[in-house]
Amino acid sequence: MKILAVDTATKSCSVGIVDNESLLAEVTIVREQTHSKHLMEMIHTVIGLSGLTVSELDGFAVTRGPGTFTGVRIGISSVKGLAVASGKPVVGVSSLDVLAMQASLSSYLICPLLDARRGEVYCARYRFRDGNLKKEIEEQVFPPEKAVRDLNEACLFVGNGARLYQETILNKIGKLAHFAPPFQSTIRASTVAHLSMNRFENADTDDVAMFVPHYIRKSDAELNFKGKRQTKL
Repeated sequence: MKILAVDTATKSCSVGIVDNESLLAEVTIVREQTHSKHLMEMIHTVIGLSGLTVSELDGFAVTRGPGTFTGVRIGISSVKGLAVASGKPVVGVSSLDVLAMQASLSSYLICPLLDARRGEVYCARYRFRDGNLKKEIEEQVFPPEKAVRDLNEACLFVGNGARLYQETILNKIGKLAHFAPPFQSTIRASTVAHLSMNRFENADTDDVAMFVPHYIRKSDAELNFKGKRQTKL
């Protein structure tokens, strides 16, 4: 099964093609520019490097969030366009699931953190057992202090939020905190593809027309509008 996967949930942008267990091609970049400037070029490059054509792909996978609102929208809209044009199915994958999988061989509790701005992080908790990654706490958004305050065991933190708030985490839980190396904190499209594979094999794909980002919280624009409305009232 040949899957083209895309991630645009953070400052990094990644595109890859996986054929079952084999990675055929992958490109990952980190730039300050909006992902709309380079995503389609990256997709065309990866398809060319893989030696495949779009018609030979079996489907598309994409991170559905959480992450930056604009970034997530760009990735999903691009993949939806490819899916509609080609008639191929789509599977959305949690960006926190991807980060946890990239640290999945850890014996510690795995705690991915993504910067949610406004002094908050997107977070969830996972554990690797019997060769499988299990989610123990669902995705939430909290200030970093609240995200870690109840932890009483060794934890592996991964993601850009873990790097950003490393000092805060250490101040809260001290030696219980361990941090994944930077390369594990960059979301890779190949991991997105591998996480989607089981759903493709079971025909558990998303409705392309109804597929939308999973933001967890409202956007800054929505929060600002609500605040202005309440002030007027």
